[in-house]
Order: sequence, then C-alpha cells, then structure tokens
Amino acid sequence: MVGRTPRARRSAALTVTAVALLALTTACGQDKGEQSPNGQNVGNGAPAKDNGYGTDDGYGADAGDAGKGADAKAKPAGQLAVWDGKKLGKVVTDSAGFTLYRFDKDSAQPPKSNCDAACLKTWPAVPADGAEAAPGVDDSLLGEVTAADGTKQLTIDGWPMYRYAQDAKPGDAKGQGIGGTWYAAAPDGKKAAPAAAGTAPADTAGLSTRKDPKLGEIVVDKNGMTVYRFTKDSAWPIKSNCVGACAAKWPAVAPVDKSDTDGIKKKGYMTYNRPDGGKQQTINCWPLYTFSGDKKPGDTNGQGVGGTWYAASPEGKPVGAPR
Repeated sequence: MVGRTPRARRSAALTVTAVALLALTTACGQDKGEQSPNGQNVGNGAPAKDNGYGTDDGYGADAGDAGKGADAKAKPAGQLAVWDGKKLGKVVTDSAGFTLYRFDKDSAQPPKSNCDAACLKTWPAVPADGAEAAPGVDDSLLGEVTAADGTKQLTIDGWPMYRYAQDAKPGDAKGQGIGGTWYAAAPDGKKAAPAAAGTAPADTAGLSTRKDPKLGEIVVDKNGMTVYRFTKDSAWPIKSNCVGACAAKWPAVAPVDKSDTDGIKKKGYMTYNRPDGGKQQTINCWPLYTFSGDKKPGDTNGQGVGGTWYAASPEGKPVGAPR
C-alpha cells in the first residue's frame, strides 16, 4: 500500500484536531464549550459516613490525626446556605458549601465552646465576622462566643459552629456522628435530621423549577429560593465576575449532583472553581447564584437588579434580560 506524503499526514491531523475542537465548543453556553480550564464535571456523592475516627474524649480524632485543611478552613463563613443531605436532612453550610457542625459537649444557654486547643485542630471554629444567615433563616439566631484559641466563633441559636478538617470538598459530611458528639448542624442550630415520614416536601430536588406568575419557568434551589444569572459572567471560558462584596450579596450556588435535579438542562451542567477557592454550580456553563435580598421562597427581589441580574431559566438563560 502506498504511504501518504508528510503534507497529507499533517492535513489529516489538523482535520481531526478541528473536528474535536468543534465538538467541544458546541456543547456548552449555547455554542460554547462544555469543559473549561477551571471547570469539572459534577459528581458529588452522598455525604460520607463516620470515617471511624473516634476517641474517648469525644473530639473525634487524636491531635495527630488532625486534618491537613484545618488552617485553611478557618476562613470566614460568609453567606450561609442550606442543602439537603437526604440521609441527614437540611444542613447548614458556609458560602463555599462546606458542612458546619455542632458539638454535644458545648452549651447554647449560655453559649459556650468546650472544644479545647487540641480539639480545634480537628474541628476549626467558624469565625463569626461577616457571617450572614441562610436565606429564610432569622438573622437574630446568629451570634458569637469566644473559642479556646481566641476566635470569635459563630453561633446559631447559641450553638458554636465548627468545620471538620477532614472534609475535603463541598458536600462532604465526614464528621457526622464522630465520637457520638459531633453532628451536622441544621439552619436553626439544631442537629440536622431527615424530615419525618410524610412531612417531606413533594419536590426535594437540589435544583428544580417553578412557574413564576410574572417570569414563567425559573430555577429554584432546594429551599425554593430563586436562582439567578449574572450577565457580566461568561460561559466559555467559565468565569464568574462576582467576587468580594458582590459574592457576599449574591452567594454562589454550591454544587448539586445531576441526579438531584428536576427539569434542569443537563448540557454543560458542571462545577466551576471560583477565584475565592469555592466551587459553584453552572447550567449550560453559566455560573448560578441566589440573592441575599430574597428572604423567603418565591421572592424574586434580585430580578433586573443593576440591569445585570436575572432569574435563570432551566436552560441557564437570563429570564427577561434585554436581547
């Protein structure tokens, strides 16, 4: 068989590369690519069970077992959020989607942290400064107490809040039940627990849709709060231009597994690694947000704000934005 010339081989290679690039860039953001340099496919599993770290002191790990991420996770909580861990029920998280915990050996009346310096290496205290209540939760439930390391620690209804150093990514709940004293916290500071049989809402998807009387079909989160798009963002490459003070006002939607959605477009359904270190859910590669000005399910107070914020459609489009 006669071999192809070097020019023919180069031409064939270029053709294959062009076809591959075209396939990639037509899968996301209408005609944008599905993957980006800082995006990854969503695949969060269910929260991890007790990983076996248990000691007689009830702290959940010896000082030598303290997680590598303890120092990094001492950062402020920011805008708190809520997700449904299915087996755990509604769990409060920080703005990056990390689970917050409470310690049975603490007290709420009066607020007091009994997690000493060694304990805090495994269970870093959540700073109170800058924390904002989760949507739909009374701001008056938030307070502070001084932890053993001097941190002004966030409290919810009096209960001091902690992160677990072994939780490596948003959605992890590896600290649940450790030592029989550590439990994921509910939005009201109580222990997170599944809804009693027959009391769960009919639609429990992490992201779903509802029919708004003025806007039509829009995306809502687990708590029924409206999900928004920011027209200054981009889908390819995926980029959020809402950072700093903006991110506090417009909290990023934490990752939601594809299996925990209802009526949402799956093309370009992936997470985005934010500049602030958190992870953000996208639809059709467009970053998603909630609005701190929405206080209850059904609110759409963020619609049209600044001429740049609009409720998200199931396809990830900004509903009502000028064409």
